[in-house]
Amino acid sequence: MADIFYILPDAADADSSLKADELQVLRAQYEKEGYYVGVQTKFNYAWGLIKSSSRNEQQEGVRLLSEIFRNAPERRRECLYYLALGNYKLGNYAEARRYNDLLLDHEPGNLQASSLRGLIDDKVAREGLVGVAILSGVAIAAGVVGGMLFKGAKRR
Repeated sequence: MADIFYILPDAADADSSLKADELQVLRAQYEKEGYYVGVQTKFNYAWGLIKSSSRNEQQEGVRLLSEIFRNAPERRRECLYYLALGNYKLGNYAEARRYNDLLLDHEPGNLQASSLRGLIDDKVAREGLVGVAILSGVAIAAGVVGGMLFKGAKRR
């Protein structure tokens, strides 16, 4: 049986947002279907929310995708990518990596997931360096303050 690869957007697309009117079209369809919302409509809306610049909407998108992932096995593959992307945008890099790695386990040649892995790794490395710099600054400041206190104690 041949592997089928669906075309997904490049992970560089992670930083682009939908226009408000585009998201409103997806929201209107989702709300129109109400309690009986279809998987495709829910997925489209969740995708739009992930693409939003609003953190609350991104969180809602991740929540909806999680529901789809649990309840619609036929959509799990697509959900993995967008769950990874949504968590990446929210700064949940460990979760993003977990979902992305699950997808890469099943599709090692998936270029979008490979691209997203690079973005996740870069962000973790960059934020790790910032964290090290902050800790170094705190340690230096503590050393200076400690030195000043020690000097002050010696004078007494």
